[in-house]
Amino acid sequence: MRNIKPVKVGDCVLDGKHIYIQSMLNVRSDDIEGNVKQAVELEKAGCEIIRTAVPDMEAVKLIPAIKEAVKIPLVADIHFDYRLAIESAYAGVDKIRINPGNIGGNDRVKKVVDVCREKNIPIRIGVNSGSLEKELLEKYGSPTPEALVESALNHARLLEQFDFDNIVLSIKSSDVNKMIASYRLASEKCRYPLHLGVTEAGTERMGIIKSAVGIGSLLCDGIGETIRVSLTDDPVKEIQAAKDILSCIGKRECVRLVACPTCGRTRIDLVKVAKQVENAVRNMDKNITVAVMGCIVNGPGEAREADIGIAGGNGCAVIFKKDGSQRKIKEEDIVSELLAEIDKL
Repeated sequence: MRNIKPVKVGDCVLDGKHIYIQSMLNVRSDDIEGNVKQAVELEKAGCEIIRTAVPDMEAVKLIPAIKEAVKIPLVADIHFDYRLAIESAYAGVDKIRINPGNIGGNDRVKKVVDVCREKNIPIRIGVNSGSLEKELLEKYGSPTPEALVESALNHARLLEQFDFDNIVLSIKSSDVNKMIASYRLASEKCRYPLHLGVTEAGTERMGIIKSAVGIGSLLCDGIGETIRVSLTDDPVKEIQAAKDILSCIGKRECVRLVACPTCGRTRIDLVKVAKQVENAVRNMDKNITVAVMGCIVNGPGEAREADIGIAGGNGCAVIFKKDGSQRKIKEEDIVSELLAEIDKL
């Protein structure tokens, strides 16, 4: 278990005891109403920290508008202009995300640090393959994990020189193996909270797969305090994917669905049933396992650890429970009967 230096982002404490789900608004920064609407949608979906791009002074207006609409912390994503970070801090943002290397000289970095210290706002140092310094590329030959971690720690040391250690690190790559290796190395070399993500992961299908492998592997190692599943899609989908990853590794209490892949023994439309059950239990606040199995072979036998489930028959099914009780139902009643039993648990 890492000895993490706790960092507070709004009401969220990054200390390893809870893994926070983060996403980023993808509405044009000049559309305040659209950004506010999307922020509300993300909060309702279960997002716990929201990030917004602040590319110009006009975009700073997003901060109070979003803060008024949601209760979860807001992060300002800053590039190139250190004054945007300062104005975002004064506007009430909960965290600043910068790459110190692209906002100018040390004097400018110090000005950002001074305001963040005054306002008790943490800074997330974001490093990725595309932002690596020329000297580190020459030293390592490419954006290796060692190069990425050295860059991040160099930036952290710069902030430390200004008596600031309210820091979160992210060291992202679109290469899953490189991303995993980078975060493992960083976890050995520093106590700062780590924000996990596979950057530019892609569209929904491959983006979720890459994120599940990268983020999931690190969380199983006990590494990571906040996560973002980065998708080229509606960011609400990022939240559901993140919740699913956390559920799979036991980091979130929720309904866990297990379902067999079906075979020639199956006599009911199990694929349809499984999808209906999955959609119905998706947002249930119950710490249970539900099994949807195609036949008696894969029913109470292989799924005996489930709290409740169904095993398909010939145009029918059996509802079984962990206590050993069973009840036969018609195929057309499977979903409604199963959900009724789940409600009783």
